[in-house]
Amino acid sequence: MLAQVANVFVALMALLHVYILVLEMFLWTTPRGRKAFGTTQEFAEQSKVLAANQGLYNGFLAAGLVWGLTLGRAGYGVELFFLGCIFVAGLYGGFTATRKILFIQAIPAAISICFVLLAANG
Repeated sequence: MLAQVANVFVALMALLHVYILVLEMFLWTTPRGRKAFGTTQEFAEQSKVLAANQGLYNGFLAAGLVWGLTLGRAGYGVELFFLGCIFVAGLYGGFTATRKILFIQAIPAAISICFVLLAANG
């Protein structure tokens, strides 16, 4: 049961990062993308290449989490690595960019880490 709960949290984190990939790579200059990140049209146009690069990295995080899920119990280490990366990135973004990143990335990653650790030891 704990493994299934952990898998749900890991899968949700992967979906979140696929969504962030889409926002940063494909919707950055649209009203939806600008609203999500609080940017102006001018800033979005000037920074769209950088945002696409960030989006690609979020895709790598999602891919790593999916990879971990496909490995079953053997994937807990992979999941913990990628969740740890998300947690650190969320902390950094939360303290340097906007606090809401703490609630969108860091805290959900920390909760997911806890469930994966419980599943791995249970």
